[in-house]
Amino acid sequence: MIEKDTVKLLRECDAGVKMGISSIDEVMEYVEARGMRDALSTCKNEHAQLSSEIQGRLDRFQDEGKDPSPVTKTMSWMKTNAMLMMHQSDHTIADLMTDGCNMGVKSLSRYLNQYKAADEVSKDIAKRLIHQEQQLADSMRAYL
Repeated sequence: MIEKDTVKLLRECDAGVKMGISSIDEVMEYVEARGMRDALSTCKNEHAQLSSEIQGRLDRFQDEGKDPSPVTKTMSWMKTNAMLMMHQSDHTIADLMTDGCNMGVKSLSRYLNQYKAADEVSKDIAKRLIHQEQQLADSMRAYL
C-alpha cells in the first residue's frame, strides 16, 4: 500500500509541477513589472528543481510520471489567452497566476490527504510544492 500511494502522490506532484511551469511559460512574455518577472522566474526554477527530484523518485519505482491532462492544459491555455486578449496587463497575469496557484494548492492538498500511506519523502515533496505555490500566490498579491 505504501508503494502504491507513494507512486500515485508522486505522479500528481509531477503533473502539478509540469502544469505550473507551463503556466509560467505562457505568461512570461507579457510580464512588465521586474518584481513579477523575478517572482515567476524564481518559482519556475524551484519547480524545475522539484521536478528533477520527483522524476528521480519515480525512476526508482520504474514509473514515467504523469503529464497534466490535455483538457486541463487546453482550458488553462484558452483562459489565459482570452483574458490577455481582453486586457493584457500585469494585473491580469497576477489574477491568472493566483487562480492557478490556488487550484494547485487545493488539488495537491487533496492528494496529500488521499494518499496517506505514501512515504514521508514523497509527502514532503508534495508539501514543498504546495508551499511554492502559496509563495507565488502571495507574491502576486502586489499586482492584483
